[in-house]
Amino acid sequence: MSMESYYELRHTVGFEETNIVGNVYYVNYLRWQGRCREMFLKDRAPTVLADLQDDLKLFTLKVECEFFAEITAFDEIAVRMRLLELAQTQLEFGFDYVRTGPAGETLVARGAQRVACMRGPNNRTVPTRVPEALERALEPYAAAGVRR
Repeated sequence: MSMESYYELRHTVGFEETNIVGNVYYVNYLRWQGRCREMFLKDRAPTVLADLQDDLKLFTLKVECEFFAEITAFDEIAVRMRLLELAQTQLEFGFDYVRTGPAGETLVARGAQRVACMRGPNNRTVPTRVPEALERALEPYAAAGVRR
């Protein structure tokens, strides 16, 4: 396994992502999870992205986030995504939110997201296998001891 066994999205926090006291509003952590997942598909699994424009759907079943430190406007953040679990029709991703800068790196939050693969029209979707192209794209990002 490579030393960097995660997919990374870099982000600079903007004022619009903070609340009245200047801390990042919690919903933005969940938005960054979705953005990281989207950019992963664009960068590493473009055929899956094309499949999503057809009839594949990735339904988010559960998201969670645990906070360790505050971040504020103009903090530089790395959102690091790993594969935690791969089942026949579902995936679980883990996310580390790391503040980066001259002083080093600080883990500020950790999150997870469970996703189900579905196919079919919106009113009749059925579970479907995780696409092989997605499995292959995620292999380098599998956390140690990924449950299968």
